[in-house]
Order: sequence, then structure tokens, then C-alpha cells
Amino acid sequence: MGAPITVGIDGFAESPPAAHWAAREALLRDLRLRLVHAWKPPSPPAPALPHEDDQSYWSQRILTDLVGELHVAHPGLRVSAELVPRETVPALLDAARDAEMLVLGSRGRGAPGGFLLGSTGRRVLAHGERPVIMVHADDKPLTADVTVGVSLRRPNEEALRFAFDAAARRGGVLRAVHAGADRPGDEEGALDAALRPWREKYPGVPVAEAFTAERPALGVVHTAPGSGLLVLGRDETEPGPVPHLGSVIQAAVHHAPCPVAVVPRG
Repeated sequence: MGAPITVGIDGFAESPPAAHWAAREALLRDLRLRLVHAWKPPSPPAPALPHEDDQSYWSQRILTDLVGELHVAHPGLRVSAELVPRETVPALLDAARDAEMLVLGSRGRGAPGGFLLGSTGRRVLAHGERPVIMVHADDKPLTADVTVGVSLRRPNEEALRFAFDAAARRGGVLRAVHAGADRPGDEEGALDAALRPWREKYPGVPVAEAFTAERPALGVVHTAPGSGLLVLGRDETEPGPVPHLGSVIQAAVHHAPCPVAVVPRG
């Protein structure tokens, strides 16, 4: 049995869209879906309360209701739910280690709060050991096409593998974009060389190459419309109090018109 797709659930309205996206992905990959809701119990423990006044009761209720909703919307889905009595970030990072991918919901483009701009999303994106997918609450209807940002200085092979595999499973076109191209003619050969091993491994995936002179943070986002998924690679994050994600990932999770997959370099 393969590793599950894990979804971080909270009490906000953005969690259900992320869970439904993850459910479709789990069925596409024939994997289990695991819902995780991290809840830090009070210390010292609170006195016994009627269950309607107990925070853990409502946390469990969120999961129970969402599991029922997913079963109705996605017949055949194998789904489980877990209430984890831990701090949110460590709980999500631990859950991601045993997952095919970790899916989080965000409040939308430019909206404050939620996973998008908060420390939770930033830290999970920066330190996750598996792909992390950010699903915006207002993402457009899914398409089969996948866009992947490619750096020619040091291509991220894990991101390319993830992108080609996603396009193959969906039956869509893979759009490989290199932004910040000052001399596209000189860089076509380098992009072709970076893609060639993956084209040979996935011969059924149509590939469209794109170059833009825009700086990468803008060029990648501007190339993504029409895609159902944007895939970006992430280099190792330097330790520090504020995780640094880089301008391209920052721009994508704020402004991309589709879910964003951030794939760490192996």
C-alpha cells in the first residue's frame, strides 16, 4: 500500500477545498487520503467540560463532518482522519514525512491570514521533506495541463519528475517555462537538455517550452494561467528565525491562478 496523501485541516473555510483537491488526487493515484488536524491541548489540562464546550470535541467534529462530505463527493475514496495533540507545524512536518505529498489550503491571492501568509505555511513550505501543495480557496476549475518552472543553472530533478508524472496521470500538456531569459536562442539548448531525460521516460507527455524575459517571480506566474497545477522546485532552506522561500515561490503562492506544488530538492 502506497504512502497516503495528507491534508492539513483547520477550522477555516479553506480546508474543505484543499481536502477535495487532495481527494481527487488520491483517486487519481489510487492512494489513501489522510486528514490531520493539529490541536494543542491546554497545559495544565482544562477541567472536565460538557462536550459541546470542549475544544477537542469541535476539532474532532470538523474531521468527522469532512470525512462524511468526502465520502459522498468521491465514491471509492479511502480516507481516514486524525486529531493530533501537538503544535501545528511539527505535527504537519511529521505527517508529511510519511506522505506522498502534503496539501494545505490558503485564503486566496493576497488575502491576509491563513496558511498563505502565516508562519505555519511559510515554515511547512520551507522545511517539508515531501512535496507541499498549496490550494487556493478560489482556484479556477481544474485543467489537465501542468506548468513547471525550470532553472537552467541547476535544474531541480525532483520537481521535473513530479511535473512530468502529474501531466502523465492527468493526460495533459506539460508547459516548461524558463523565466528571466535574456537570450532565449542561447537557452533553448539548455532547456532541451534538462527536459530530454524526462521526455524519454514519459514519451506520451506533450511538452511545450516557454521563455520569457520577465524576472522569474513574474514570468512563472504569468505563464501558469490555463494550467491545473504549477510545480516549482525548492532548494535547501537555510536555518533562521524567518524561513526564506525565494521570490518565485512567494509570488506563486500569492498570485498563481491554480494550485502550487513546491518540491524540495533531494
